[in-house]
Amino acid sequence: MNIKRTDTILKPDIKRVILRPFGPLSDSRNKRIINSVLSLSEAEIEKELERVFIEFGNRHRNLKEYLLERFAEVETHVAQNKSLNINCKLLIGSYFTMEYSIEAAALFNPSMVKHPDQSGMPEGSERFVLSLRATGEGHISSITFRTCVIDENTNIKLEEHSNFVTSPNVKTLLNSSYECSFSSDMDISERLLFPYSPDESNGIEDARFVTFTDENGDVTYYATYTAYDGKNISPKLLETTDFLNFKISTLSGKEVFNKGMALFPKKINGKYVMLGRQDAESNYIMFSDSLYHWNSKEIIQEPAYTWELLQIGNCGSPIETEKGWLVLTHGVGPIRKYSIGVFLLDLNDPSKVIGRLDKPILSPDETERAGYVPNVVYSCGGALHNNNVIIPYAMSDYASSFAIVNVNDILNELVQ
Repeated sequence: MNIKRTDTILKPDIKRVILRPFGPLSDSRNKRIINSVLSLSEAEIEKELERVFIEFGNRHRNLKEYLLERFAEVETHVAQNKSLNINCKLLIGSYFTMEYSIEAAALFNPSMVKHPDQSGMPEGSERFVLSLRATGEGHISSITFRTCVIDENTNIKLEEHSNFVTSPNVKTLLNSSYECSFSSDMDISERLLFPYSPDESNGIEDARFVTFTDENGDVTYYATYTAYDGKNISPKLLETTDFLNFKISTLSGKEVFNKGMALFPKKINGKYVMLGRQDAESNYIMFSDSLYHWNSKEIIQEPAYTWELLQIGNCGSPIETEKGWLVLTHGVGPIRKYSIGVFLLDLNDPSKVIGRLDKPILSPDETERAGYVPNVVYSCGGALHNNNVIIPYAMSDYASSFAIVNVNDILNELVQ
């Protein structure tokens, strides 16, 4: 099968940093730091604060606001009869703040969906939103975004990304569910979904985005992802209509566990449909009346070929074609090498496998084998463009690229 690798590569950018709390520290240490600042003269405070803003002010959109927030969180350690001016508050806040490089370790496991705004696109061209797993110090993962344009000849051009990275405003709900939003003047590449709730404190991993069209024609972008708290994993669901306002929900039901859940882009026979890998080895399918509750499963694919004998799983949400639901898979073989394969499900009864390739369509070559986790190619979801399947994929858990294959070539092989 003629699959084409592109020379477009997204590498981690260590300069992309966010502000994070430094601490919590002990009460005695908090008081010592605050009292040391309070002992400075106004001139000394002003001079030191000026140095902070010269060095860090052009690296963040909201430095002043963030420092005041940090001061408010340690203000209880200030004597109640002490009245502080804004410069003093800002300087105190700076001592309880740190920078975090969100991509210091990796930028990988991408998925892609068509951008909700296609204005200005020439005929035959489309704009896409890429979601990627950004991983920094301590292996903490978050969701970052990029955009690209694919033209009529399937040339892929990455659009410029912002130098800023900003976390959203968050409204806490119940049971580790929450809502968050960004300012509309922020470029999409500036928006970062960083772990917020306790169950995702050590990472938001492998978001599988899908464009979901409801029965009334409304479009919502959903993403299933794995929340990790350092010990346990929890599948969660993210939803947005504009990539500005997001709702994050905790999924429930006895079949909501393990990694790699992927939602179909529409209901089938009145049911929501999801792929999963509940036994850590095989592919399952689930049907539900509720988007948030999954209580039953049915196995549809087990490891069968040498390149996938250790385990298989999906590489994102199924892609609808005229001949069936096209599902990209990952298979793990000897020396824990990850490859990408494909199978086909019946359009009306997706519990039926109607085609499956016995060989992978993409395996790590010599330029892709070295990385944070060697010998891995992996995707969280591709898309169709002009009769081509565009596969964004990670290279050994370090950087990301794209591969292109004609959809009819795949379908002809699958049907045969």
